[in-house]
Amino acid sequence: MSFDIVPTNLAVTAMRDNGYKNPAYAIAELIDNSIQAGATRVELLCGEKKVSLARRTRFRISEIAVLDNGKGMDAEVLRIALQFGNGTYLDRDNHTGIGRFGMGLPGSSISQCRRVEVWTWQNGVENALYSYIDLDEIEAGKLSEVPTPEGKPVPKTWHEVGEAFDHTGTLVVWSKIDRCLWKTARAIIDNSEFLIGRMYRRFLADDKVRIRLVSFDMGAPNKAVQEDYARANDPLYLMPNTSCPGFPPDVANGEPMFEQWGEDKVFHIRFDNQVHTVTVRFAYAKEEARQGYNPGAEPHGKHAAKNVGVSILRAGRELDLDPAWSDPSEPRDRWWGVEVEFPPLLDDVFGVTNNKQSARYFSELAKVNLESLLEEGQTLGAFMDELDADEDPRAPLLEIAHAIRTNVDTIRRLLRAQTAGTSHRRRRDNGRNIPEAKATEATKKRREAGHSGESDLQETQMPPETRESEIRDELVQQGVMKIVADELAASTVLNEFKYTFVRAALDSPAFFNVKVKGGAIIISLNTNHPAYDHLIEVLEENSDGADEDELRMRLSKASDGLKLLLSAWARYEDEQATPESRDRVKGARWDWGRMARDFLRGEE
Repeated sequence: MSFDIVPTNLAVTAMRDNGYKNPAYAIAELIDNSIQAGATRVELLCGEKKVSLARRTRFRISEIAVLDNGKGMDAEVLRIALQFGNGTYLDRDNHTGIGRFGMGLPGSSISQCRRVEVWTWQNGVENALYSYIDLDEIEAGKLSEVPTPEGKPVPKTWHEVGEAFDHTGTLVVWSKIDRCLWKTARAIIDNSEFLIGRMYRRFLADDKVRIRLVSFDMGAPNKAVQEDYARANDPLYLMPNTSCPGFPPDVANGEPMFEQWGEDKVFHIRFDNQVHTVTVRFAYAKEEARQGYNPGAEPHGKHAAKNVGVSILRAGRELDLDPAWSDPSEPRDRWWGVEVEFPPLLDDVFGVTNNKQSARYFSELAKVNLESLLEEGQTLGAFMDELDADEDPRAPLLEIAHAIRTNVDTIRRLLRAQTAGTSHRRRRDNGRNIPEAKATEATKKRREAGHSGESDLQETQMPPETRESEIRDELVQQGVMKIVADELAASTVLNEFKYTFVRAALDSPAFFNVKVKGGAIIISLNTNHPAYDHLIEVLEENSDGADEDELRMRLSKASDGLKLLLSAWARYEDEQATPESRDRVKGARWDWGRMARDFLRGEE
């Protein structure tokens, strides 16, 4: 009887549950190995077979292979590559590329299948060496070590479907697939392409590697059912010619959808007696990317919705798109991007997991309230100075986290102001039955009763083109997109509206601002004020797909917001220091109430 500390069969079985998020992440481990081996061509080959299911015949995935034209392996390296926890990049001196932990090939493979076979060659494919791992043989006690590599021809099937065979290379084949989430080759290709394009976007955009994706019938491997080449998928949308659809429809595909926010922010981290550089980049959507009523429902908006979060890059390869830094209830978060790039020598600082799917120490900071760490009156800089980086090398990550939060908050305010007036434009087509028209009608009645204002004088003294120009210039100054400002100004003058509403990030505690320009009264709703979230945003947010509970919640939130606003006014009256000031405030409330009564009578 064997008394190994960790019985081989039990250990390998446990390793199957090593936390790969989906098959695409497991496949990415094989692509990592290919790129690390200097491959310029990599192919994901997914073979199907017909199977009988519930009296019907269906195609189901049978074998998955990754073929590359990298430098190949000799017999010793091949055996090491198939060992769990071993590898050629484990030493710190070798931590310069995308490999590291020695778990990639065997770990990723057994997470999806029960048998993995490897052919590799350094002097022509006809001289390929072969070895394998088979869980059935391990569990039966027939296989306790990696089989000695032997010369063995690559099966004809892979020659017929593969195109990347070269003087050197490697072919990894998964069979006995029992844990793959996606059951068809098409599903594997479709789901993997988006993720692979994002993970290796730097390599693809720079033409360092081409990744071919093929699905085929194992019975006819020379006829591909589906064939694609992975395109770069940039979550910052700063790269041209990516997989993102064009925007708007009349603009050709290929133009970047975002623009960079400021310059790259560079941080220096001292670790292991060396200084390492971490680069953080920010981006946000261009104005034209957010034109129209609901750009989030357009193809480019749907694409962006799949790329929400902070992209964490290690050696140019994305580890994770971490959604913890975004707000799942905020649809605008699809319109910004953040990229954090660090070298492999900082793996221990960032907490890189052995399957290279996350940087856990860095991700944990997304949930930390940095202000709670500070003593009263203490600045983040002073707090950082007190930390001992030698004692806890992760301390510098706090500064990076603070920079991300600060900049993202600023970008969010910019994005809110960017679409100011969008809902107003949407309702223009409803004719005169909108608040702007009703308020204009009420104002006419007040003028007829002898009441006049500054805007009335401007309206009579300025020609229409001058009025339109003044209104447009004011809207642009408040941050409204020029294309929206042009339409709002023209519509206001053409329809003789006295009022126009816009959304703007005001540097003021007021809920709204009032400005008279070009004979119009411009009412700017302050998107930075909590009342905006409680009253305007919650009611105007696109309700497509919203269920009854969500709509009821929105109405309840708006009702609560209105009551809180009235409570604030009541307290304002209560805090007046003298009877005279209380009477003035009370008089203002009465005057406004009379005006509101006149304006709202049309709603009765």
